[in-house]
Amino acid sequence: MIRKLLVANRGEIACRIMRTCKRLGIRTVAVYSDADHGALHVETADEAVRIGPAEAAQSYLSLDAIIDAAKRSGADAIHPGYGFLSERAALPLACEANGIIWVGPSPNAIRQMGSKIESKRLAERAGVASVPGYHGVMQDDESLITAAREIGFPVLIKASAGGGGRGMRRVHSEPELPEALASARAEAKAGFGDPSLLLEKLILRPRHIEVQLAGDQHGNLVHLFERECSIQRNYQKVVEEAPAPNLSPWIRAALFEAALKLGKAIHYDSLGTVEFILDGDSADAGTGGPWFLEMNTRLQVEHPVTEAITGLDLVEWQIRIAEGNALPLRQSDIAAHGSAIEVRLNAEDPAHGYRPRTGKVVLFDEPTGKGIRVDTGVRPGSTVTPHYDSMLAKVIGRAPDRAAAIERLSAALDELTLLGVGSNKEFLRDIISHPRFRTGELTTSFIPEVFPDGWQEPRDSAPVDIAAVLVWAGRQPPPKGPGPWGSLGGFRMFSADANRGRIALAVERDGETSRVELSDSQGGFQIRRDGAVVNAEAALASSRLVLSVDGTRSHYIWVAEGERIWIAHEGRSAEFSVRPWIETAGGGAGGAAAGGGNRVTASMPGQISAIRVEVGQTVTAGEIVAVLEAMKLLYSLPASASGKVVGVFASAGDNVAAGAALVEIEPEG
Repeated sequence: MIRKLLVANRGEIACRIMRTCKRLGIRTVAVYSDADHGALHVETADEAVRIGPAEAAQSYLSLDAIIDAAKRSGADAIHPGYGFLSERAALPLACEANGIIWVGPSPNAIRQMGSKIESKRLAERAGVASVPGYHGVMQDDESLITAAREIGFPVLIKASAGGGGRGMRRVHSEPELPEALASARAEAKAGFGDPSLLLEKLILRPRHIEVQLAGDQHGNLVHLFERECSIQRNYQKVVEEAPAPNLSPWIRAALFEAALKLGKAIHYDSLGTVEFILDGDSADAGTGGPWFLEMNTRLQVEHPVTEAITGLDLVEWQIRIAEGNALPLRQSDIAAHGSAIEVRLNAEDPAHGYRPRTGKVVLFDEPTGKGIRVDTGVRPGSTVTPHYDSMLAKVIGRAPDRAAAIERLSAALDELTLLGVGSNKEFLRDIISHPRFRTGELTTSFIPEVFPDGWQEPRDSAPVDIAAVLVWAGRQPPPKGPGPWGSLGGFRMFSADANRGRIALAVERDGETSRVELSDSQGGFQIRRDGAVVNAEAALASSRLVLSVDGTRSHYIWVAEGERIWIAHEGRSAEFSVRPWIETAGGGAGGAAAGGGNRVTASMPGQISAIRVEVGQTVTAGEIVAVLEAMKLLYSLPASASGKVVGVFASAGDNVAAGAALVEIEPEG
């Protein structure tokens, strides 16, 4: 029996594992880096042990630190969650050497499936077909280029030890290949410590389907049905669901048969997922798969949708298997009911290239409707840093059928309020409300096909800027005498003439500043902005604002810290900075960005992976001059103009803030 379990992870998956442990009466130990001091998973656990600085390589990826934490806390078991050390055989081997129970598959299964190259060879021996490609040991450019010619373009480069889209590149023609190989190797080396690559024929409109397996140490193996994971961006899953829509019975049966074949071939003895690809244009014709992609020897991010349709707790299954118990159910005893859909709520800006967002969560109100589940590792006060991945929460909707599950999930996203950190919530809502999603027309090309020009944030349907102004006004010192300001709790008056109470404010949103004038008018307020005048009435309470503009009433949620004000309305949110116009530099609020237009700056907080130029070098506009690593991904930063490099302000390994100047270029002429 496991009595005390250390969770070698962080965030939502650590909290989710701890929930099951609490129900089972198992004490839990959290581990945390300096960046996660005070994080939700730390507070959720019975005990917590510091394991190092913020950098994952020195904390969550440190095998010695994890084993030492288990020894110091007296934990008799370790659960790895997903990511970090979860698919590295070194951790279960270290557990075995130290008498600690490993909640996961055998080291041999992890090794066999940990290399995409080796796993495809094993699948072939087991009679499971893979996507045509190159899985050879020769890793030099010449061998890979020759293999690509034989496969035929387009091809897909993949990191052998990778996942999550890192180390993956699409290559449509041979001239693109050398640069793509170099960048994929660098990303694979940085992310997994292994630069090995493989090549696959690029299926242009594939479906990504995976099968959940469960095996024990007594030779029993079952499947827990399939999941659809086709909606992705940059090879990272965005929406997952179970069961997969529009899947013919024979394909579903073929998926289960192939997954079980592979699991039996490696004597799989825990929870794991076998991933497949189908050609969305020819699968039903019998010529488009299923083809084996890889096996993840751990719990998947999307496991809640399987739990939702089966009624099973997959973490409990992992724990019972690790204790040496046989599977609690036979294949004939396992049934699926209804439909479940999961979306990943990430701290990112999908309207601007999915740029990661960081900062402090000032408000997080979860939806509570029927059939809704939220797995999260954040709460108000949590800090989102650039050190780890950007996922804040998973929102899952379950219902008797797919259409009802979509409606429940859509309503849940409307209800969810997140302030302080930007997120992809509205992007997710637009995906699941799109007609193609509702009819189940899903491929990995869904996002670029549905949003060919990129997703754009919808325009405000309500005057949220006016709401921000009135929240600012209500937070000022109380006035003397009667007037509409009383409904706001106070307002600072700048003069006592005929324009008493009028004030000009600088209202900034998304880097753009506008001038707004506010004054009292017939028991209400008059707002001048963009040459127009509107009349408003408002009542302000703690975190709530009721605003009537020209007779149209709206309700808002707000949070403020200093001059920063966050406003939520009908599921959408916005951040403002409001201050008196007189306080802005020179009486205005504009001005060029620091460094001017000829500097290459960090687009987000992160660590410099490479600086590719030096002072005196000539570059052309668009040439990559620096590479930034943030939230486990690499971002190439191009030259802003053609000319000579006259300044280099960072080096590889430096941690930089968003907007930090990296390279300065003197334009030609």
